[in-house]
Amino acid sequence: MAFLKINTIHQNGITLFFRENNDGGEMERLVEMMTFTRVVEARSFSQAARLLKTSKSLVSKQVSDLERSLGVKLLNRTTRSMSMTESGAAFYEHCARIAQAIGEAEQTVSQLQSQPRGLLKITTPAIFAALHLAPVLRSFQQRYPEVEIELNATDRVIDLVEDGYDLAIRITDKPAQGTVARQIAPVRWITCAAPSYLKKHGTPATPRDLLDHECLVYHGLPSLRTGWRYRIGNREVNLQVAGKCRVNNYELLLQLALKGMGIVLLPTYVLGPLVKSGKLQQILPDSVAYPDMSLYATYMPNRYLQPKLRVFIDHLIGSFSPLPDWDNF
Repeated sequence: MAFLKINTIHQNGITLFFRENNDGGEMERLVEMMTFTRVVEARSFSQAARLLKTSKSLVSKQVSDLERSLGVKLLNRTTRSMSMTESGAAFYEHCARIAQAIGEAEQTVSQLQSQPRGLLKITTPAIFAALHLAPVLRSFQQRYPEVEIELNATDRVIDLVEDGYDLAIRITDKPAQGTVARQIAPVRWITCAAPSYLKKHGTPATPRDLLDHECLVYHGLPSLRTGWRYRIGNREVNLQVAGKCRVNNYELLLQLALKGMGIVLLPTYVLGPLVKSGKLQQILPDSVAYPDMSLYATYMPNRYLQPKLRVFIDHLIGSFSPLPDWDNF
């Protein structure tokens, strides 16, 4: 007669239930995978051991046993540093998804009826926060008064794990590897100038006409350092525009544009309201400007979409999708 043995373990704050084979292999492998995931996210065996409330030697042994059973090296380890191998990075993505699925299953059961509450730590680009987040935060907290929000509006890229943030609002063409990224809205780029500038210097008819104009360049964005890019039909044009002012501050760049100092290329979430008010005028509307980007809500796979995080992401989507207000001009 065969006997079915059910085991439970506690790992990463989660209770795991599973059937054990005669050799206990399933249980050990799952524990090793969860330990490996925590080591990668903590970037340290010692820190992972503290988080798991176990010994560093046990954590090291579990990772070594996992490597041995898989027949591959997952981590490069020295006395001073640790990094994932190519195989380790690929394996981590699968382990992180498993950890997320386990956590979400537990959260579904234990928090199905709970109200979103607690502190939600968010980071977002400074100018996006200044221009668009105030009404979103106001309506969100009216709906979910038990959620407290700590917002870091900065153009510095924040490490979600190291700095302990729940969510990052990113505007990018390539979300960071190892994160879950929910697309909130597309981010289009347009070319604009003040009516006073165009009256004095004329209106460019093609992207190449920009080479004869004063252009205001935001050099804080790496994708713009290689030039301004446009797509005309199936043809792509990359221009090394010139200008007397190159700045790394959006607010200053906008003030220069509004004062008629030159032509600017920026996303519609910055320029759209100014075009709608008539303070700036869009030029080259038939030429699609690069880079193609999107607004994303990103979080770590081990953030099990707690109710406070889930409802905030849903609120962002409801506020900005499918057509954000900044594109209504």
